Amino acid sequence: MREDQNELLTRTGPGTRMGALFRRYWMPAMLASELPENDGPPVRVKLLGERLLAFRDSEGRFGLIDEFCAHRGVSLWFARNEQGGIRCPYHGWKYDVAGNCLEIPSEPSREGLCARVRLTAYRLVESGGVLWAYMGPPEAEPPLPGFEWMGLPASHCFISKRWQQNNYLQAMEGGIDSSHVSWLHSGELNSDPLHRSTQGASYQADRTPVFEIVESAGGLLIGARRRASEGSYYWRVTQWIMPYFSMVPPYGDNALNGHAWVPIDDENCFAWTMTYHPTRPLTDEEVAAMENGQGIHVQYVPGTFRPLANMDNDYGMDRAAQKAGLTYSGVMGIAIQDASLQESMGPIVDRTRENLVSTDNAIIMARHRLRRAALGLAEGIEPPGLEPSMHAVRSAAFVLDADSGFAEARPDAFVAVAGVSHTSI
Repeated sequence: MREDQNELLTRTGPGTRMGALFRRYWMPAMLASELPENDGPPVRVKLLGERLLAFRDSEGRFGLIDEFCAHRGVSLWFARNEQGGIRCPYHGWKYDVAGNCLEIPSEPSREGLCARVRLTAYRLVESGGVLWAYMGPPEAEPPLPGFEWMGLPASHCFISKRWQQNNYLQAMEGGIDSSHVSWLHSGELNSDPLHRSTQGASYQADRTPVFEIVESAGGLLIGARRRASEGSYYWRVTQWIMPYFSMVPPYGDNALNGHAWVPIDDENCFAWTMTYHPTRPLTDEEVAAMENGQGIHVQYVPGTFRPLANMDNDYGMDRAAQKAGLTYSGVMGIAIQDASLQESMGPIVDRTRENLVSTDNAIIMARHRLRRAALGLAEGIEPPGLEPSMHAVRSAAFVLDADSGFAEARPDAFVAVAGVSHTSI
């Protein structure tokens, strides 16, 4: 990859081509539980390099506005959330959820002054336990996403996010790279309660998968083929949905998992994880395991979304466990194993130094689709993956005869149907 191509793909701040593309999609910005009550404390939010403030007003409306007061730049995180708006404690200027200035107490006689003052504000909408932000042109606002988990009862879902100290792209590329599972996560496929004791986990012993990639309306279908038995293959099919969503192939009757890799700025991202079962509530044991940092979730530093195991403590690297084979990498937990290696590349990896191979085809194609969409948008071409119907899909895992193509043989496996369980072994 050329340096200019890497720059285009990784830079998402205001005025960048990739930033303009991402602003055309709804982004998971916060857990709904972060703003639990009317007139509660505001929360700092950083998305696509912009420092913002989220709050919930007296009527329960959500606001996402510029963090800084238009008067003299005070952070409104210190503001009072009261009586239908947020009031700067410095001089009392007050703003509503749309960024409109409601009051300038020191200038009551200056008619029309408030009307000339407005903070940048973006739409913030709750759905599926998540607060979704739209930061693009109002006239181009698409419908809310239509992911299956958004319509399920809360008892069927477990959603978390973690702060990851690297660019979104190298995290997302890890999420669609099915070949590393047979290496990095091989120990957890035997020990993690949400992965072990399934037929699919046993097939991961084949460490030479063959990839077949098919473009879908909203992204890519990424099929990884491994040997199952004489004359048959085990297929794990990942869904990638533009621009930064992925769906992890399932194991047995365990819940489905999805990710969203949302840029905080160019050197940090939030890795969202959505675990859900389409036909049953999650069990107490499953929820307890995820709260304990198993599955693909993590435990946090109290009061933050930073994992307990992080670069400052070398992710709890245990060389004795690594040598004994208790875990392949020496780092415990699937999510932290991913984060440790993705962060080890540096804040933004230099892709001009890569040596890509056939198992990287999904990453290559995802880069092409992102680049194509960003350049197309600059010429007025609408980006793909905006329609809710493109999100109502599933990942899948199954065994097929050796002469069957995964996309043609099992198209039903990739459609989310209410009340019907997912396809897995």
